[in-house]
Amino acid sequence: MSSEQLSEILLASDCESALLEAIETGEMDSLVPELLLLSMEQDPIHRHKDVLAHTIAVVSKTDPEITVRLGALFHDIGKPKTRSFEHGGVTFRHHEVVGSRMARKRLEKLGYPENVIEEVVELVRLSGRFKGYIDGWSDSAVRRYARDAGPLLGKLNHLIRCDCTTRNEVKARGIQEAMDDLERRIAALAEEDRQAAERPGLDGTAVMEHLNIEPGPDVAEALSYLLEIKRTEGDLDSKELRIRLDAWWALRNQESSKQ
Repeated sequence: MSSEQLSEILLASDCESALLEAIETGEMDSLVPELLLLSMEQDPIHRHKDVLAHTIAVVSKTDPEITVRLGALFHDIGKPKTRSFEHGGVTFRHHEVVGSRMARKRLEKLGYPENVIEEVVELVRLSGRFKGYIDGWSDSAVRRYARDAGPLLGKLNHLIRCDCTTRNEVKARGIQEAMDDLERRIAALAEEDRQAAERPGLDGTAVMEHLNIEPGPDVAEALSYLLEIKRTEGDLDSKELRIRLDAWWALRNQESSKQ
């Protein structure tokens, strides 16, 4: 099958040489003909890097895992279709979205399993999202990035790190440090969200005010009760929680009076 041919090339111990050989022999013409269109200068006005050479370099830097390698192979595949020159510069607007559609069509023709296709399509679609991070992301933007990536977050971040092929050491270091920072923020926000999920719908002060009690074991028991409600029923509004709290408090006092 064609998918097996392409996977063998991408997972070769020296995939850079394997890719170059497949291109030179014409094998890639039948496997991924769109790839050859990347043999262009990204910006011929300023003679910036060849997109095909960049793509091969990115693929060879990634871990030998098929979805990541396919994601790297297709991450810039939409550039020829979206290249535009404006005011002496070059743009590739929405090339990731266009590329993700192209990747789906090609991978389906090659006969890849649906789960592999879906992962690769998402990696290509999200591959350019990180570029805006250096402009400053809010916590909600970081959460959205992590949420959109879902289980592909690790693979996506790895692909983005490998997408940096510049020889400018300062620029390369800056990109890696920015990704380090993003990953730290994702972890910190995930922990913050986990802790928030473990907090009951009313805090200790609200419990004491509502039940007219002082700090102590009763407050701790009330909070444990409210936390159990959250774990089993999700977030309820404060009015409902106070009704539940009243019922719990009355039953607790009733049981205490019987002892």
